[in-house]
Parts: sequence; structure tokens; C-alpha cells
Amino acid sequence: MSAPLPLSLIDFCLIYSDETPASAMSRSVALAQRAEQLGYSRIWYSEHHNMPQIASAAPAVLISHIGAKTEKIRLGAGGVMLPNHSPYVIAEQFGTLAELYPNRIDLGLGRAPGTDMTTLGRALRRDPRAAETFPQDVMELNGYLRGESTIPGVAATPGANTNVPLYILGSSMFGASLAANLGLPYSFASHFSPQQLTQAVAYYRENFQPSEELNEPYVIAAVNVTAADTTEDAERQLQGVYRNRVRSQLAKGRQLTDAQADALLASHQGQQIAGMLHYNAVGDRAQVRSYLESFAELAQADELMISLQNTSNDENLRALDLLAEAWELDPAHVAGAPGQRG
Repeated sequence: MSAPLPLSLIDFCLIYSDETPASAMSRSVALAQRAEQLGYSRIWYSEHHNMPQIASAAPAVLISHIGAKTEKIRLGAGGVMLPNHSPYVIAEQFGTLAELYPNRIDLGLGRAPGTDMTTLGRALRRDPRAAETFPQDVMELNGYLRGESTIPGVAATPGANTNVPLYILGSSMFGASLAANLGLPYSFASHFSPQQLTQAVAYYRENFQPSEELNEPYVIAAVNVTAADTTEDAERQLQGVYRNRVRSQLAKGRQLTDAQADALLASHQGQQIAGMLHYNAVGDRAQVRSYLESFAELAQADELMISLQNTSNDENLRALDLLAEAWELDPAHVAGAPGQRG
């Protein structure tokens, strides 16, 4: 790779077992401030509901809070699950953010519910068929943000003429096809759904239709990173990440020893959970850089979005520093809109 690609972050605003959502959000502020100092391009927050360990249920609110405590790093949703909302409300929310933090706001859009089916139907009151109109909803939303509303007499204020850049998120051929047809940047969720990465990205690039938003295809590929000062420590932390995942997804409220968690991890279900982290750069600085260079080539990526996979906040922050050193990030870098290298 002639020059390192931009590096970005996905922050799930994780709530550790001994803390409150407020504490998790405070840590997300500190992470964003440190990432800004180090030269990371952007941080995205994803909409999740009814998940006790994730505090990013309302990305727009979280983005506004972190925007007020940072200066230049781009902030966005990775993403808003658009079928959960009316496009008009999202245009107003992100239009507000764009007015508050000019040239810093991104809007990634997904069509998954971001929750379980009970929460979807009974709490969110979402019609499961709402996902069927996702392409039309994206175009309606884009119209509001461009000041070209498709509904006569209705404009988004704030929102109109902010031109908040939209990204199509996906982990299948559907998102790749939609992003290509609409001429929008495409972000593939290979940090948890790796199966169709190369196929989807290849299709997107081959079928991309230039648009007013984007002249050439732009791919953000998400990848996990477990970085530490030594290979041994990185591998120890990764094992801890695996154990935490099987505890949260398979233990059903039971307290598990490490040996019990390892036994679950060895099961078919455990291996499926571990397989979600298939793309993971594990090791010291040199090993992480080498892996990410190979991954970027495999994914035909223009930008890498990092999901840090460490077992504590201190280890996450250390990994953030190590990765910035390994990738030779420029603290003076200011990220641009999709397709622009700032």
C-alpha cells in the first residue's frame, strides 16, 4: 500500500458490568477526544435497542453531546436504522447536527431493526414490512437534506441544504446493489458479518452509477483490532473478548468461570460467535499494520473502520494509541466528506 488509508472508529458505547450508561457515555467522549488528537478520521455510533450492554440507542443525541466536546473529528451514525423512523424526522435530527457542527456529520443508514422482534413490534411499534420501502425512504431523506423535498409544501428545517453525506450500510448483496444504484458510498459490516465481504464490494464497484453525491465508488470496510504491546498480551485479550461474548449471548444469566466459558466457546454455537470476529488484526504494532494492509487490499477498501476488541477501557485506549503509531496517523489530518481525503 503506497500510503495508509484513513482510519475511522465504530464505538458501541459499551456499558461494562460495574458502570452506568452515563459512565459509558463519558468514556465515549474521552475516546473521541483521544481519537481526534491522534488523527482518526471519524467515529460512528450505531442504533441498538433493548441491549443492556450498549448505550447508543439514540445516536443523534450522543453525537450532539460528543460534538460539543470535540473540534474537528467527523461524527456520524453507523448507523440509523431507517425503517424504525420517518425519513423526515431523521432529516430534522441530522440537519440540526449539521447546523451545529458544520462539515463534521455523517449519516450511515441501515435497514435492519437493531433489536429483537418483541422490541421491534411492541415497543418501537414498527411494522416489520417497513424495511421493504428502505430504498424509497433513503431517496426521500436525501431529498430533504438537499432541499429537494419529494413532498410538495414540506421542507426539513433544519435539514434542507445541509447535504449531510449518506452512506449505505450493509452485510449482504442488497446494500451493495442499492449503494451502487444510488451512487452512494458503501460501508460493509465485516466486523461482525464477514461472509459476503468480497462479493458485495466487487459487485458495488463493478455496478456503481455516478451521482451528484459521488463520482466514484467509495468503500468503508469494518475490521476488528486487538492490539497490544506484545503478541502474547493481544492473544490473551482476544480470548477474554471471546469469553465475554459467549457469556453475554449463551450463558442466559448464569455466572460462568473461564473454563466454563471456554467450553461454551468450543461448542458449535460458540464457534459461530467467534466466527463473527473473523476479520481481526491481532498482535503488536507491526502485526496489526501488516494484517490491516492485507485486509484493505482484500476488501478493496478506501477507508477502514476499526472496532476495537479489548477487554477493558484502558486496554482499548492503549490499542488506540498503538494503532495510530502503527498506521502513522497524522494528528493534523481533517477528514472530508465521502471520497475526499481531507
